[in-house]
Amino acid sequence: MMDPMDDLWFPDDPSPIVPVPAAQVDGLRGRRVVTGSPDRGWRGDLRADDAVRHGDTDLVPVLVESDWYRAEQDQVEVFAPLVPIERVWVERTGTAPAGGGNQRDLLSRLVTLDAPAPRTPVPARDAPGLTGRRVVVVSPDDQRRDLRAVTEPFQHDDGSIHVRICDESDWYRWAFTGQPARCTEVPVYLVWAE
Repeated sequence: MMDPMDDLWFPDDPSPIVPVPAAQVDGLRGRRVVTGSPDRGWRGDLRADDAVRHGDTDLVPVLVESDWYRAEQDQVEVFAPLVPIERVWVERTGTAPAGGGNQRDLLSRLVTLDAPAPRTPVPARDAPGLTGRRVVVVSPDDQRRDLRAVTEPFQHDDGSIHVRICDESDWYRWAFTGQPARCTEVPVYLVWAE
Protein backbone atom coordinates (compact mmCIF):
# COMPACT_ATOMS: atom_id res chain seq x y z
CA MET A 1 0.00 0.00 0.00
CA MET A 2 1.25 3.48 -0.86
CA ASP A 3 1.83 5.96 1.94
CA PRO A 4 -0.34 9.11 1.39
CA MET A 5 2.54 11.18 2.81
CA ASP A 6 4.60 10.34 -0.32
CA ASP A 7 2.54 12.80 -2.38
CA LEU A 8 2.82 15.67 0.10
CA TRP A 9 5.40 18.38 -0.29
CA PHE A 10 6.70 20.29 2.71
CA PRO A 11 8.73 23.43 2.08
CA ASP A 12 12.37 23.49 3.09
CA ASP A 13 13.79 26.57 4.77
CA PRO A 14 15.29 28.89 2.14
CA SER A 15 19.05 29.38 2.02
CA PRO A 16 20.44 32.04 4.34
CA ILE A 17 22.13 35.21 3.13
CA VAL A 18 25.89 34.95 3.63
CA PRO A 19 27.96 38.11 3.05
CA VAL A 20 31.08 37.60 0.91
CA PRO A 21 33.87 40.21 0.52
CA ALA A 22 33.22 42.14 -2.72
CA ALA A 23 36.85 41.66 -3.80
CA GLN A 24 36.05 37.94 -4.18
CA VAL A 25 33.06 38.51 -6.49
CA ASP A 26 33.10 39.23 -10.21
CA GLY A 27 30.48 41.56 -11.62
CA LEU A 28 29.11 43.70 -8.80
CA ARG A 29 26.54 45.63 -10.87
CA GLY A 30 23.08 45.26 -9.34
CA ARG A 31 24.19 43.02 -6.48
CA ARG A 32 22.74 43.46 -3.02
CA VAL A 33 25.53 44.57 -0.72
CA VAL A 34 26.35 45.46 2.88
CA THR A 35 28.89 48.14 3.73
CA GLY A 36 30.68 49.03 6.92
CA SER A 37 33.70 48.18 8.96
CA PRO A 38 34.36 45.88 11.91
CA ASP A 39 34.96 48.77 14.29
CA ARG A 40 31.74 50.64 13.34
CA GLY A 41 28.90 48.40 12.17
CA TRP A 42 27.00 47.46 9.01
CA ARG A 43 24.46 48.94 6.63
CA GLY A 44 22.29 46.93 4.22
CA ASP A 45 19.49 47.52 1.70
CA LEU A 46 22.11 48.71 -0.75
CA ARG A 47 23.00 47.87 -4.36
CA ALA A 48 26.42 48.10 -6.02
CA ASP A 49 27.74 49.01 -9.42
CA ASP A 50 30.96 47.60 -10.85
CA ALA A 51 34.14 48.64 -9.04
CA VAL A 52 36.29 51.44 -10.43
CA ARG A 53 40.02 51.92 -9.99
CA HIS A 54 41.28 55.20 -8.49
CA GLY A 55 45.05 55.22 -8.12
CA ASP A 56 45.92 52.11 -6.11
CA THR A 57 42.42 51.69 -4.69
CA ASP A 58 39.38 49.80 -5.96
CA LEU A 59 36.17 51.68 -5.14
CA VAL A 60 32.61 50.41 -5.39
CA PRO A 61 29.75 52.78 -6.28
CA VAL A 62 27.05 51.97 -3.71
CA LEU A 63 23.46 53.19 -3.82
CA VAL A 64 20.50 52.85 -1.50
CA GLU A 65 18.08 50.46 -3.16
CA SER A 66 15.46 53.10 -3.89
CA ASP A 67 18.03 55.10 -5.90
CA TRP A 68 19.20 51.93 -7.68
CA TYR A 69 15.69 51.07 -8.81
CA ARG A 70 14.88 54.68 -9.77
CA ALA A 71 18.04 54.84 -11.90
CA GLU A 72 17.28 51.50 -13.56
CA GLN A 73 13.57 52.15 -14.16
CA ASP A 74 13.79 55.79 -15.25
CA GLN A 75 17.25 55.55 -16.85
CA VAL A 76 18.49 58.54 -14.85
CA GLU A 77 21.84 59.25 -13.22
CA VAL A 78 21.94 59.20 -9.43
CA PHE A 79 24.67 60.01 -6.96
CA ALA A 80 26.60 56.95 -5.78
CA PRO A 81 29.19 57.28 -3.02
CA LEU A 82 32.42 55.40 -3.74
CA VAL A 83 33.25 52.90 -0.99
CA PRO A 84 36.63 51.15 -0.73
CA ILE A 85 36.12 47.56 -1.87
CA GLU A 86 37.42 46.14 1.42
CA ARG A 87 34.39 47.73 3.15
CA VAL A 88 31.83 46.10 0.83
CA TRP A 89 30.33 42.61 1.16
CA VAL A 90 28.03 40.99 -1.40
CA GLU A 91 24.90 39.24 -0.14
CA ARG A 92 24.83 35.70 -1.52
CA THR A 93 22.75 32.69 -0.70
CA GLY A 94 24.76 30.07 1.13
CA THR A 95 24.53 27.34 3.69
CA ALA A 96 23.25 27.73 7.20
CA PRO A 97 25.84 28.92 9.72
CA ALA A 98 27.02 26.51 12.39
CA GLY A 99 24.51 26.21 15.19
CA GLY A 100 21.44 26.38 12.93
CA GLY A 101 19.22 29.24 12.08
CA ASN A 102 16.28 30.62 13.97
CA GLN A 103 17.37 30.38 17.59
CA ARG A 104 15.43 32.65 19.86
CA ASP A 105 17.79 32.94 22.81
CA LEU A 106 20.35 35.73 22.83
CA LEU A 107 23.48 33.66 23.46
CA SER A 108 22.89 31.40 20.45
CA ARG A 109 22.52 34.48 18.22
CA LEU A 110 25.80 36.18 19.14
CA VAL A 111 28.01 37.00 16.13
CA THR A 112 31.55 38.11 15.43
CA LEU A 113 32.13 41.76 14.55
CA ASP A 114 34.76 40.89 11.93
CA ALA A 115 32.23 40.84 9.05
CA PRO A 116 28.49 41.26 8.52
CA ALA A 117 26.57 38.38 10.04
CA PRO A 118 24.77 35.79 7.94
CA ARG A 119 20.98 36.19 7.96
CA THR A 120 18.75 33.15 8.21
CA PRO A 121 15.21 33.62 6.87
CA VAL A 122 12.40 33.37 9.41
CA PRO A 123 9.02 31.79 8.58
CA ALA A 124 6.52 34.58 7.89
CA ARG A 125 4.15 33.06 10.43
CA ASP A 126 6.77 33.85 13.12
CA ALA A 127 7.90 37.26 11.82
CA PRO A 128 6.20 40.30 13.35
CA GLY A 129 6.00 43.44 11.25
CA LEU A 130 6.10 41.72 7.85
CA THR A 131 4.86 44.63 5.71
CA GLY A 132 7.71 46.15 3.68
CA ARG A 133 10.22 43.43 4.55
CA ARG A 134 12.14 41.41 1.99
CA VAL A 135 10.67 37.96 1.66
CA VAL A 136 11.52 34.63 0.03
CA VAL A 137 8.81 32.45 -1.49
CA VAL A 138 9.60 28.75 -1.78
CA SER A 139 8.11 26.17 -4.12
CA PRO A 140 9.11 22.62 -5.01
CA ASP A 141 11.19 24.05 -7.89
CA ASP A 142 12.91 27.18 -6.55
CA GLN A 143 13.28 30.03 -4.08
CA ARG A 144 12.06 33.42 -5.33
CA ARG A 145 13.87 36.42 -3.85
CA ASP A 146 13.85 40.19 -4.41
CA LEU A 147 10.26 40.31 -3.21
CA ARG A 148 8.56 42.50 -0.60
CA ALA A 149 5.58 41.79 1.64
CA VAL A 150 2.85 44.40 1.18
CA THR A 151 0.55 43.08 3.92
CA GLU A 152 0.67 41.27 7.19
CA PRO A 153 -0.76 37.72 7.14
CA PHE A 154 -4.55 37.71 6.69
CA GLN A 155 -7.25 35.04 6.66
CA HIS A 156 -9.63 34.26 3.79
CA ASP A 157 -13.23 33.19 4.39
CA ASP A 158 -12.16 29.56 3.75
CA GLY A 159 -9.72 29.76 6.69
CA SER A 160 -6.52 29.83 4.64
CA ILE A 161 -3.89 32.38 5.66
CA HIS A 162 -2.05 34.39 3.00
CA VAL A 163 0.39 37.28 2.56
CA ARG A 164 0.36 39.68 -0.38
CA ILE A 165 3.74 40.16 -2.00
CA CYS A 166 5.20 42.08 -4.94
CA ASP A 167 8.46 42.23 -6.86
CA GLU A 168 10.95 44.55 -5.23
CA SER A 169 11.10 46.68 -8.39
CA ASP A 170 7.30 47.22 -8.14
CA TRP A 171 7.67 48.04 -4.43
CA TYR A 172 10.00 50.92 -5.30
CA ARG A 173 7.98 52.00 -8.36
CA TRP A 174 5.04 52.35 -5.96
CA ALA A 175 7.14 54.77 -3.90
CA PHE A 176 8.16 56.81 -6.98
CA THR A 177 4.79 57.01 -8.72
CA GLY A 178 2.19 56.43 -6.02
CA GLN A 179 0.68 53.70 -8.22
CA PRO A 180 0.16 50.59 -6.05
CA ALA A 181 2.31 47.59 -6.86
CA ARG A 182 1.01 44.53 -8.68
CA CYS A 183 0.55 41.98 -5.90
CA THR A 184 0.23 38.25 -5.57
CA GLU A 185 -1.34 36.36 -2.68
CA VAL A 186 0.82 33.55 -1.37
CA PRO A 187 -0.02 31.03 1.37
CA VAL A 188 1.84 32.08 4.51
CA TYR A 189 3.56 28.70 4.87
CA LEU A 190 5.49 29.36 1.64
CA VAL A 191 6.82 32.78 2.75
CA TRP A 192 9.94 33.56 4.81
CA ALA A 193 11.15 36.99 5.91
CA GLU A 194 14.78 37.73 5.14
